[in-house]
Amino acid sequence: MSANRWLATGNYFTSYKEEQRIFSTKLDRAIFTIFLLSLFVWPLLFETSSKNMLVIDNILIAIIAVLGLNLLTGFAGLISIGHAAFVGVGAYTIASFIRVIGDDHILITHAWPLMILIAGFVGAIFGAFVGLPALRLKHLYLLMATLSFQIIFQWVINFSTFFNQGQTISVGRVYWVTGKVVRNQHYTFWYYVILIVIIMFGFGVRNLLRTRYGRSLVAVRDNDRAADAMGMHPGFTKVYAFALAGFLAGVAGALHAYLYRGVGFESFTLHYSIVYLAMAIVGGMGTLNGTFWGPLAIQGLELQVENLAEKAGDFFPSNMNLATALRPLTFGLVIVLFLMFEPRGIANWWRIARSYVKLWPFRY
Repeated sequence: MSANRWLATGNYFTSYKEEQRIFSTKLDRAIFTIFLLSLFVWPLLFETSSKNMLVIDNILIAIIAVLGLNLLTGFAGLISIGHAAFVGVGAYTIASFIRVIGDDHILITHAWPLMILIAGFVGAIFGAFVGLPALRLKHLYLLMATLSFQIIFQWVINFSTFFNQGQTISVGRVYWVTGKVVRNQHYTFWYYVILIVIIMFGFGVRNLLRTRYGRSLVAVRDNDRAADAMGMHPGFTKVYAFALAGFLAGVAGALHAYLYRGVGFESFTLHYSIVYLAMAIVGGMGTLNGTFWGPLAIQGLELQVENLAEKAGDFFPSNMNLATALRPLTFGLVIVLFLMFEPRGIANWWRIARSYVKLWPFRY
């Protein structure tokens, strides 16, 4: 590495420790710090409607869920099509406490950080349990096992009176150091909470991937027999990959419950499992920054489809629900196009743009 870490233009590492740094140069660290500060400051400078803030909060929650799915599928190579069920486990963990102690109990309203952690650990337990078939199953067979968990989850919620048969279970308003979070502060408050959670988990996953436990995920994905020969335990690695994904999904589900102040079955169906998988594919499997690009792209696409349907509604009969028809069409088309022309996702575009800026004005 160049002696001046502000002006370094290449990766001239002299040790493994330098290569494992999160930020290659001080300039990268400074840019990232400014970017984080802007994320915290902009809600204070610009007035945003509750609807737009809700959309942003949804994107941030999806980032947490997709972060877990990317660990499982992108880094560990384990296919899962039941990720929405893990998110639902976290949400219904909060709902379970509410059904027992009430939605205005101090644990729900004041100790909500503890409840979010509990939901994450419950999600990790379910994830490890669902990951047990990974000890013997691979590829399509493992996909069917995770799909079975998704179906079982939906059946239990729909037919359980304890969970109100899938109908909405209300969640009480939370308290902060300044008192109760009132209605006009609700979405902004949870924006900051979710943003802090993303930063913590982002750095946590980045540091995990630098350890032997993170490298074992990639080794098992590439060749589990070779990983076994090198002293790793493929079965244990697969199970803890499911547990990590379940923990992140459980936290995302708990945040979803608090954000919407209710838990309903419709947000955790098979459709949302496919949406999470699509976000991981579009963003870029096996890349950390792809976790952030995927939810942003898919959620932005859905908003554009809704706007297009509203404008096109002036030219079509009023009884035609154009948004319902366009949403699956554009969704499927985007996935097919990315799989055909850019299988490495938007993260590859980011890599190319970043390399161009670093090497400019030179071509190589």
